[in-house]
Parts: sequence; C-alpha cells; structure tokens
Amino acid sequence: MYIFYLVAIAVVAIDQWTKWLVVKNMELGERIVLVDPTFALLSHRNRGAAWGMLEGQMWLFTIVTIVVVIGILYYFHKEAKGKPYFQLSLMVLLGGTLGNFIDRVFRGEVVDFADVLIPVINYEFPIFNVADAALTIGVIMLIIVMYFEEKAEKAAKRKGE
Repeated sequence: MYIFYLVAIAVVAIDQWTKWLVVKNMELGERIVLVDPTFALLSHRNRGAAWGMLEGQMWLFTIVTIVVVIGILYYFHKEAKGKPYFQLSLMVLLGGTLGNFIDRVFRGEVVDFADVLIPVINYEFPIFNVADAALTIGVIMLIIVMYFEEKAEKAAKRKGE
C-alpha cells in the first residue's frame, strides 16, 4: 500500500526538477519552440490558481491545499484500501498538489513552462507545469476508476438479487 507513495514522490521530484531547470536556464518570459507551432517552453510565473485566478491569495491556497492533502490521505487509507487504481490516482493527485504547494511556499509563486497550441482549432492552452498535468491526469483517473467501481457494484448487486 505504501509503495504508492513513491508515485507521489516521483511526481513531486519530476515537477520540482523541471521547474528548477526552467528557473536556472531561462529568463522570465523567454520562449523556446520545441515543436513548431504546437509546443514550446515558456518561462512564466503564476501567483494565483489555475489560469491566474485569485492572484495573491496565498492564505487561501494554503488552507485549500491542507484540506485537499488531508482529504486525499483520508481516502487513500480508508476508502482506497485494496483498490490499486484508486490508490494510484490519489497519489498522482497528491504529487500534483504538493508540487505546486512547494512552489507557493518557497517561491511565493508557481513556475509554469509548458506552452501548448492546438493549431486545428487555434487554441492556446493556458501555460502549465508537471504538477498541473498530474492534477489533471489524477482527476481523469479518479473519474474513470469511480465509473468502473460503480458499474461493478451495480453488477454485483444485480447478481446478488
């Protein structure tokens, strides 16, 4: 069960390493095109939540993060026992949550750098980082896990009737 904590640790490590590389090697606002025009690295800082919302509300982010971490740990230990996909999704979420929290505590802002353009619809996705990606992936995984878990429970109920 505790092996899943390695997933959260890996997410945090990769997130912090990539942010360190950006801070150390790029000027703020510098853009390096990797796949023209779809993907670039852009050294950006965010003092808010997703898409810069609630900028400067550090106290709010601290409270929300503590509540989220407690919730994740509760569900991991109480509800996800024996459910490896549920445990995995929660640890991916935990890693993403802690990755951005570390930035807020030690930098006062979150380092973002992934700049994605979807040319087919000419949509420039908001700049993000590994922690943001982990949060998104973790939520999608949770939705999928919960869907199949509910489906299995309904099937078991019908079989038992």
